[in-house]
Amino acid sequence: MEFVLLGGTAVLADGTALDLGPARQRCVLAALAVDAGRVVSVDRLMQRVWGDEPPLRVRATLLNYLSRLRLLLGGAVVRRPGGYALEVDRSDVDLLQFSALCVRARAADDRQAEALLRQALDLWQGEALTGVEGDWAAAERDRLHQQRLDAECDLTEVLLRLGHGEDLVAALTARAAQWPLDERVAAQFMLALHRAGRTADALAHYRQLRDRLVGELGTDPGTAVRELHQRILDADAALTRSTPETPVPRQLPGRPRWFTGRGTELARLDEALVDRDTVVISAIGGAGGIGKTWLALHWAYQHADRFPDGQLFIDLRGFSPTERPVTPDTALFGFLTALGIAPDRVPVDRDAKSALYRSTVADRRMLIVLDNAATADQVTPLLPGGTSCTVLITGRTRLASLIDRHAARDLRLDVLDRGEARALLAARLGHSRVTAEPDAVDELIDLCGGYPLALAITIRQAADHSLAEVAAELREVGLETLDHDTDPAASLPAVLSLSLGRLTDEQRTLFGLLGITPGPDTTLPAVVALTGLPQARARKALSALQEASLVERRSNGRYAMHDLIRAYAASTAHDLPDEIREAALVRVMDFHLHTAFAADRLLSPSRPLVELDPLARGVRPHPLPDAAAALAWLEAEHAILLATQRTATLLGRHHVVWHLARALDTFHYRQGNLGDAIAVWRAALDAAAHLPDPTAASVAHRLLGDACCRLGLHEEAVEHLDQALALTVRHGDLAGQARSHQVLSFTWELRGDDRQAFDHARRALDLYRAVGRPVQEADALNTVGWCAARLGDFDTARDHCRAALALQRRHGYVEGEAAALDSLGFIAHRTGDHEDALTRYGQALDLYRSLGNSWETADTLSNLGHPHAALGQRDQAREAWQEALELYREQGRDEDAERVRRELDALSPTRT
Repeated sequence: MEFVLLGGTAVLADGTALDLGPARQRCVLAALAVDAGRVVSVDRLMQRVWGDEPPLRVRATLLNYLSRLRLLLGGAVVRRPGGYALEVDRSDVDLLQFSALCVRARAADDRQAEALLRQALDLWQGEALTGVEGDWAAAERDRLHQQRLDAECDLTEVLLRLGHGEDLVAALTARAAQWPLDERVAAQFMLALHRAGRTADALAHYRQLRDRLVGELGTDPGTAVRELHQRILDADAALTRSTPETPVPRQLPGRPRWFTGRGTELARLDEALVDRDTVVISAIGGAGGIGKTWLALHWAYQHADRFPDGQLFIDLRGFSPTERPVTPDTALFGFLTALGIAPDRVPVDRDAKSALYRSTVADRRMLIVLDNAATADQVTPLLPGGTSCTVLITGRTRLASLIDRHAARDLRLDVLDRGEARALLAARLGHSRVTAEPDAVDELIDLCGGYPLALAITIRQAADHSLAEVAAELREVGLETLDHDTDPAASLPAVLSLSLGRLTDEQRTLFGLLGITPGPDTTLPAVVALTGLPQARARKALSALQEASLVERRSNGRYAMHDLIRAYAASTAHDLPDEIREAALVRVMDFHLHTAFAADRLLSPSRPLVELDPLARGVRPHPLPDAAAALAWLEAEHAILLATQRTATLLGRHHVVWHLARALDTFHYRQGNLGDAIAVWRAALDAAAHLPDPTAASVAHRLLGDACCRLGLHEEAVEHLDQALALTVRHGDLAGQARSHQVLSFTWELRGDDRQAFDHARRALDLYRAVGRPVQEADALNTVGWCAARLGDFDTARDHCRAALALQRRHGYVEGEAAALDSLGFIAHRTGDHEDALTRYGQALDLYRSLGNSWETADTLSNLGHPHAALGQRDQAREAWQEALELYREQGRDEDAERVRRELDALSPTRT
């Protein structure tokens, strides 16, 4: 997303402006965006939006606006200790990008500063903060316009130092008229006029400035303007300058006509130019077909004027499908002759060649582009000395020694994002064609995974076919569609195979296995299980794939492949022996299952223990020291665990399918992730038919029914719960019967039949007492008490819930303790003791939050609003209900969200 403040107030997603809502809500966003990445306190937000005289209930109104923005912006607006923050890349906010470019320009030499300042000023599209009203916005607008004037003056100053003059007069005429008392503007205007041969006009402007300053401010011009005036009178020759023409080599290939996007990467290359302590070297790395050469050439053409002494270019053919790599000797000979060295003067010895090359380019402002490098040894002799040159290197492998020994900047290139990919298709195919087939365009972008080469191949194929036909073929045929029979350089599989050919057997095996391992990414411990290798060897093999740009190591330490590389890896896995593939999948599935099982035990230690099949040989679960680590692991691995269950289903590993569903159940419940809970239990129910344990089907029916109930699928819930109960009766499973009755109680409550709910709760309590399950008995006591309270029998309710609380605390079951406190809060509120209700609800809320149980947190917040409202504490009620509403919406609990929204509407309206 792009946040526009300099010429409007807007947010663009894939080039489309989002609806930011009413003016005050737009002001909230602007107040966060000017400090993007930093926490802005609630008080400061209120002051910026409403000024010194905010309306009544302003805090609740602000929270409402923030909630809407969080939904609109996909989580970019986050709650942090002390306030709220807009957590986006600072380069996505034009104001912050403008400020950063201006700061960099002040530290750069003149040619760099010129480019940076032009880039900064190009961000302005009109008046800042359009559509945002109020004193803060007006003051911020004035401040920003002053910054814009400063940047314009900085650019003019740089251009004057570079010898410009006459070409600046028109712009300075308008600026001097707009700012008639600004001495810096006046001085620049005078110098430009003088250089344009209009010395009389320059002197006349000085007189006008002096008269205005004396007349309006009672002061004379400052020293700098007076000295410039005197130098013009003296015809100081230093005020004019010219730059002699020098013939230079210009070896860059044609400019990439269809280049799009890459704003972040281009900015990083720009940043490298700020450092002039040594030769600037930027190594652009990435997989084949990712667009490295296009990026290098586009940047080179953008900044060619910074290198007045020439640009050298060579394709080193490090990964050519048809030719051998270029040797350093050959490259040096070509560069030296291009620099004017006669062929017979080029030394034979490589070191001598390299020394002559460094001497020749010393003190010259040159750009050297070394494309398609294979190794650091290939490019090291081609590096200039001194500080005046800039080197761009592209290659698939990470040139570690250049980074370590020569301080090269490592720029890893990723695939195009959706907006960039769409822009490329539109540029090549035409906007009308892209607009005519939007669904096909979206599918092509998904299937090509943002790979520029893959997109270019589909564009070539679209010359004779509709985009829908090209997408259908790519979907059905896969990577073969991106092959080219006669030109390997234009074939994605061929390009990837060149990288694979440089790996060892062990690394190629890992590459193939990563293509079939479950989930979108992986970790080193999972790779150890997948391969059966010692950790050090697994890490070394992963590093080799990373160096070859076949695997990406993300900032969180996880390893991932782009979809097209993964598809290619999966195709190579079919060349591995069946036993290697199957053993690898068994090991990695066991790793995930047993670690998930251990995590669930930490989250819910009171759950009845079940027995897993033994681990595959050599596999060790990931160690989890406590419940917090267990929760973090489950959050990080959730997508992997779902994919593992799907893989286990395909392979007929029914034990893994069923136990993964159970291991995820507590996590899914606490996170309110009911869609996934239903999906995994449906798979587990199918798997139960193949398992020898007679309780497997009843447990699957019961927990599937529980998830259906919570999601509002009450008919399906009762059907599964009745089957669960019937199965437990048939097998004489009293504990299973008790659990089924407990869930049936919850289901009938949600269906509005509190008497049925109470009866099921009583049966559950009797059964738990019969089988001697004190923790579950406490749960049932609380459920009986809750149902009694809903029926109006508050004495019975209070007695049961107090007994439940004591039993839960005795056995250290925190989640049950929170539930009992919530029930006691409900009873206190219904019996008029609203202060006690607040205390009980607050205690329950603290416990639920400590467990990371967002499902029950939402319900308790919803309950908490009622005693606040009863006591006339409307702001506190609104705050509790607003947070509950956000959680309900995040959890997809539409009915609950609508109920709380009505509660909020029933409070007196707020002023906006």
